[in-house]
Amino acid sequence: MHAISYEILPFRDAEESVLTHVPTTVPLTVTTTEAKGLGPTLDLAVRLRGSGYTVSPHLAARLVRDKQELTDIVARLKDAGVDGVFVVGGDAPHPVGTFPDALSLLEVLDATGHHFRRVGIAGYPEGHGTIGRDVIDRALALKTPYATHVITQMCFDARTTLAWARGVELPVVVGLPGAVTRQRLIRISAGLGLGPSARFLRKQQNLAARFFLPGGYRPDRLVAQLSPHVGGVVAGFHLFTFNELARTEAWRRSGVLD
Repeated sequence: MHAISYEILPFRDAEESVLTHVPTTVPLTVTTTEAKGLGPTLDLAVRLRGSGYTVSPHLAARLVRDKQELTDIVARLKDAGVDGVFVVGGDAPHPVGTFPDALSLLEVLDATGHHFRRVGIAGYPEGHGTIGRDVIDRALALKTPYATHVITQMCFDARTTLAWARGVELPVVVGLPGAVTRQRLIRISAGLGLGPSARFLRKQQNLAARFFLPGGYRPDRLVAQLSPHVGGVVAGFHLFTFNELARTEAWRRSGVLD
């Protein structure tokens, strides 16, 4: 359970919850929401780095205006000691500037130079709800030279994840939900707004049915099936916590795989 990281949402209670429940030995990513933009993501990432965490903010390409703004973001993160990013296209229906997708931002990031030791990109073992499989596979191949690892979107079938990962050149970190209650998911979904929440759920096959179970969801079964492959086709686990950090960290510390 040491090859694990958490994804958090840049909501008001996120920083306090991280500081209270998560040790600095657990790496973090901070997601970006269309409604809030990049500002809260970068602000939280910088503050958490100042508190001793290894943190990688999401850079949603469609929310970055141009090369100058990207350069400013990189400089700010360097000054703060943030040495990782996770680059995604983002769910905004239209780009605010010159970056329509993750690849275009990665290309400019590489051309202008950067200090990042970790550059993550997204992978989709079960495909994407709104993008064809051939398109998403080609995009992954084109982004691979600019990245250090892939973090998958949620997939509840270990065999599907493993089969997909064997065809990926980069280290594959498997994304899966943390120990999340349905009450928390409802609150988070409401906070995201109907549009982004609906798009998110469309991209995650069977997500709603899996989450809305009595008592919530626990990742024990998936982790148990995938853990024998850590160090091989699986580089580690990335838990989508939905900011349910106390519950997820308690699950991690319970030593379910010991």
